[in-house]
Amino acid sequence: MKDLPPGLADHLAGGVTTLARCWRLTRRDGVTLGFTDHDRDLIFDGVTHRADSGFSPGAIESQPGLAVSNLDVEGALRADAIGEADLAEGRYDDAECRIYLVNWMDVTERILLRRGHVGEVRRGRGGFSAELRGLAHRLDQSRGRSFERHCAWTLGDARCGIDLGAPGRFAEVTVSAIASRVSFRVTGIDGFADGAFADGRLLWTGGGNAGLAAEILHQAGDVLTLLLPPARAAAPGDTARITLGCDRAFATCAGRFGNAVNFGGFPHIPGNDFILSYPSQGDGNDGGSLF
Repeated sequence: MKDLPPGLADHLAGGVTTLARCWRLTRRDGVTLGFTDHDRDLIFDGVTHRADSGFSPGAIESQPGLAVSNLDVEGALRADAIGEADLAEGRYDDAECRIYLVNWMDVTERILLRRGHVGEVRRGRGGFSAELRGLAHRLDQSRGRSFERHCAWTLGDARCGIDLGAPGRFAEVTVSAIASRVSFRVTGIDGFADGAFADGRLLWTGGGNAGLAAEILHQAGDVLTLLLPPARAAAPGDTARITLGCDRAFATCAGRFGNAVNFGGFPHIPGNDFILSYPSQGDGNDGGSLF
């Protein structure tokens, strides 16, 4: 149960109300946008909550205990509010959202109804629908390590220990020709083995996608194929930095990077073939190491 501010409580008890809902999005890069379902802009906490954004919220769902509570918000794609490219670039992924009930005649009379984060976003031809997840959704996510043969670390992080900024582990490339939405030719990777950048990372340093990152799916010669198409189509002359890739296998960790000591997987863990196997005479099943 929420404790209403005295002014808002008196307003609600008066019979005739002048209420509106406002919601505020704060992206991970610090950009804050405000929206309202009222017919004019409302300003409080230094944020202008715009009335012309085309937003419409769904019903707020509340679950007891620690169950996840969700809310859907629909809106039009506008260049001066939230654009399609912004959503494709992931600028609103996990953005914080706060929903207020506000007396539009006196915005000091307001209460925070819900706080959560942006979850799944579905884009249509002229609009979008975003799922707002309650704070309890953090508790619904898997945590901890997984016991699997492949490495659990991200190449270049503190647990991996590989310095991707060292010479020979990255390349500065320039797009020379476009093959498809996800594939393009580049210059600047002469001297690297074929496929060295597969499963690597690309950071755009120039062009329409500057500042955005992408995963490299394949590399064949001077052709790079991304896992997903960039938010804005790549063009000849765009520049990027690409780093070596790792398929998270023990052989790659030891052979390509000489980093077997920091391998974050369990390469000798028994698989399904071992579980379904049976002992045979002469197999050396004496309880010793199989490797």
